[in-house]
Amino acid sequence: MCARRTRGFTLVEMVVLIAVVAAALVGVLYVFQNVVRSSADPQLAKQALAVAEAMLDRILLERYEDVDAYHGYSTAGGIRDVENNPIAGLESYDVASVSVTTTTLNDTGGTLPAVAEAKRVTVVVTGPGNVSVPLEGYRVRYAQ
Repeated sequence: MCARRTRGFTLVEMVVLIAVVAAALVGVLYVFQNVVRSSADPQLAKQALAVAEAMLDRILLERYEDVDAYHGYSTAGGIRDVENNPIAGLESYDVASVSVTTTTLNDTGGTLPAVAEAKRVTVVVTGPGNVSVPLEGYRVRYAQ
């Protein structure tokens, strides 16, 4: 007669299973750690981009002659509203620099005439975690 084997796992099988599960768990936790560590970085850059876009829009909506007044503009101590009150959540963002340069815009395809009077506006916004976002736009003098 054959001896019947009982159901279940042997001690060796259990030790191997624990080792395999532990190795897999370590790998998964390592991936989670890297994802969590860098998950805020895109949010910081996105917020800095929003601040730069708002500043650039404000400058480009000015009259052509008034755009130069923003050359050299910068902030320190966070972004503030028109009454100089700090805006919640933007205390660690600053407009690092604004530069305005006069330039000529040429159409290399030859379809459009060259624009002799244009101003190139560059806004650089810095934020937490060494985030720096440069943004450029052009203000053109339109024919009267």
